[in-house]
Amino acid sequence: MPASDPMIARGRRVLATESEAVAALEHRLGEDFAGACRLLLACEGRVVVTGMGKSGHVGSKIAATLASTGTPSFFLHPAEAVHGDIGMITARDLVLAISNSGETDELLTILPVIKRLDVPLIALTGRADSTLARYATVTLDVSVPAEACPLNLAPTASTTATLAMGDALAVAVLEARGFTEEDFARSHPGGALGRRLLLHVEEVMRRGADLPAVRPETPLSAGLLEMSRKGLGMTTVVDDGNRVLGVFTDGDLRRALDGQLDVHNTRMGEVMTAGPKVARPRMLAAEAVHLMETHSITALPVVDDDGVLVGALNVHDLLRAGVM
Repeated sequence: MPASDPMIARGRRVLATESEAVAALEHRLGEDFAGACRLLLACEGRVVVTGMGKSGHVGSKIAATLASTGTPSFFLHPAEAVHGDIGMITARDLVLAISNSGETDELLTILPVIKRLDVPLIALTGRADSTLARYATVTLDVSVPAEACPLNLAPTASTTATLAMGDALAVAVLEARGFTEEDFARSHPGGALGRRLLLHVEEVMRRGADLPAVRPETPLSAGLLEMSRKGLGMTTVVDDGNRVLGVFTDGDLRRALDGQLDVHNTRMGEVMTAGPKVARPRMLAAEAVHLMETHSITALPVVDDDGVLVGALNVHDLLRAGVM
């Protein structure tokens, strides 16, 4: 509709303004940024992020990003800090303070206390000559020519630039720490990545009476019943010590039927696939997925170091666990 055209133009103007604000930061990164990263890396305690209003909301996100990427961090509300929460800051910590003006009253109130604690202070501000900047150990310039708001009042481009600078700090420090996917997964155990990188086969596999297993001398007809009862799409064939000799799958069944074998007189040892692919209990579930995909199979026996059957799983188990 024609009436929507001005809205589109306004939205594009906002995006352009904020994009330019972020792009301008790239050319400002220098020794101050490197110094801030070194302070973060050297911090033996936690990074305490603080800021009021919209800066506080941005600060909360920066604290969360730092915490999830290997830098212990939390957000401290400056208004609460002056009423006792300043005690959360210890001598081993580092403070990252955010204020576009650098003159936020609540923040200025706690700056002398931070100074007395002698903890490093990183300032993200739009004014290099502000009170906050004068207190800071390192100041990062996040100033913008104008807000995206047509009144130049609502924090828009300035908060976007500050958020981007926080991400730049977090990622630069992440890489310097050698932070890995596994480290990230440990901070996100409930997410898809956590499941993929932390979940082991033993946490997913079926056990005990749910395991399909027959002896080599078992008639094929009985083997088919075992497959049907256990619902894994296969049965293992084990010796007297419960060591896996082979498996019999739906594919093996099709081949047996194509060969017109007598299901009552044929023994499982004659039609099994010997030396099958197996999983180990402490194998990552993601590795089991890779094994299945590589060999085009849908189920795996799980064996211990002696080849004894201890579990089994199929693609449905892995799907339910959120690994696939």
